[in-house]
Formats: sequence, structure tokens, C-alpha cells
Amino acid sequence: MPDCTIGIDIGGTNLRLALIAADGSVIARRRLPSLIAEGRDAFCGRLLLGIEELRCEAESLNVDIAGIGVGIPGLVGSDGLIYSSVNMRPLDGFNLAVFLAGKTCLNVVSANDANAIAVGEQLYGAGRGLSSFMVVTIGTGLGSGLILEGRLWKGFGGFAAEFGHITVHPDGELCPCGNRGCLERYVSADALQRFIARAFPAEAERYRTLTAEKLASMARDGDRAACDAFNQMGKWFGIALASLSNLLNLEAVIIGGGVGASLDLIELAIRDELDRRCFSEIAAPFKILKGELGDDAGLLGAAALAGKLGGNRCGR
Repeated sequence: MPDCTIGIDIGGTNLRLALIAADGSVIARRRLPSLIAEGRDAFCGRLLLGIEELRCEAESLNVDIAGIGVGIPGLVGSDGLIYSSVNMRPLDGFNLAVFLAGKTCLNVVSANDANAIAVGEQLYGAGRGLSSFMVVTIGTGLGSGLILEGRLWKGFGGFAAEFGHITVHPDGELCPCGNRGCLERYVSADALQRFIARAFPAEAERYRTLTAEKLASMARDGDRAACDAFNQMGKWFGIALASLSNLLNLEAVIIGGGVGASLDLIELAIRDELDRRCFSEIAAPFKILKGELGDDAGLLGAAALAGKLGGNRCGR
């Protein structure tokens, strides 16, 4: 069997790992709790345990592992250094790729998790056949990765495509990044709750504990507060996307993530803003697509990046 790659998707709740063949098929999987609150050393120990289990699996199948690709939430530089990870603070200032290369003696590449998702959708999902597009994942926050003319665009320092931190309201809500009015404050699971609390204060308590999935179900059943919340989120998203589209003339946006599963509830508002704010020549052919790979997008993309790039090696 040809060489395989280990793809890793790091999240604040779970570590997801997979042994992936060259054609993108998943041979084996592992899932472990992140438990990042226990600190960096404990986290790294669990990660190494998952890698070792997949190496044993590969050995039993007589498969060679060519390298490891890791998707990490936050600002990940071209050198692999994690400059900032809001949900994984113990990793700030840590070069996980260098650490893993030293421990495993394998080629290791790390990237922002949304960049990995973009590459996954490009190669195996909704981005196949597209040249220039953005992938946006909407969940607790908003992540994004940008493909331009067939290549992942990371920018000068590796920090490009932070779409969630485009300012849409100059005097708006304070964002954990320190800015005010970032798109992420208006397009996310938490944003749905905040909108309802402002627009329907008398009913806010009734909705306070509901998940985004439950709110989506209620919206599809005609609940006014839930409908209005999703519609407003679509408008904010469309406003930001229109500016990006006028700038880059992209072919499409691919939307994924937990809230992204509710694309049907926000698509009309997004399209209305694109039609209102973009040149018609840009808006008319622009596609709004749903991600096809779900949770596997980041795993497949990270593995693909490890196969394409030089990465960090044992002893470097």
C-alpha cells in the first residue's frame, strides 16, 4: 500500500486524528478529549498517544507514514509558531510542529485549522473544480480559509483570511481580539443568542439555553425570534462578503461548521446583500455552497498540506 499521512484536527473540546491514504480515504481514526485546561504538557501527551496508536495501526497494515499535518485554531505563522489561539491559550507561543517532529521523527506541517478545511474542500469536497473561493466555518466562532487561483493564500506572515475579524460595525460589540464590531460577533452561534436578547428582551430567558441547532429547528417551524436572528446573521454575513467579493471577485463561498448547517436559513439574506452591494457582474455568477466534508474537511486538508510542504523534520 502507498504511503499514508496522519491528519490532525485540534479543537478546544476534542483532538481528532486519522490515518489517510493518498486518495483521501480514511483508513483509521482516533478521537481524544483535548482537556487543554490541564495544560500544555498533558495536552501534548494525549496528542502523542493518539499518533502512536495510528502508527501502530499503520504498522499492522504494512503502511508507511509519510508525515503529519496539523490544523490548529488561531494565528499560526508560516514558521509553525502558534502566535495566538483564543480557545487553546496554553499553546500560545508554542511551535507544535517542531515539537511533534522532534518526538516522532516524522515530517510535520501545521496550519490554521480553517486553512486546512479550505484545502480539504478544494481537493475532496465542494471546492473541486473551483479556482478562487473562500471557505467559512460558522460555529462558536467564525473561521475562514482562502483559495486564490488554485492555491491556499496565507499572506506575508501566514495570517491571511481572518474574515471573522473584518470590521462590520465600527462602534459595535467588543471582540476578544481587542477590536470592536468584528464580523464574528454578529455571525456565530453566540451571536444568535445576543440578537434575541436585544430584539426580544421579554422572551430572552426562554431562549437563553437553546443551542444553535434547536434555534434552527424553531426557525424552520416559523418561530419569529429564531427566524429574525438567522435573518439578521445572514445580513451581516452578506455585508462583509459583498466587500470581499468586490475586492477579489471570487467564484464562491463554501459554508460549513455547526451553524453553517443552517445555510438554508441565511442564504436568502446573504444573496440579498450581495445583489445590493456588489457589481452585478460579480454577484450574478457568485455561488453560495454548503461544505460537503463535515468534520473530515480539516483532517483531509491537514494531511494534504503535509504531503505538499516541506514541514519540520526530526532534529531540525
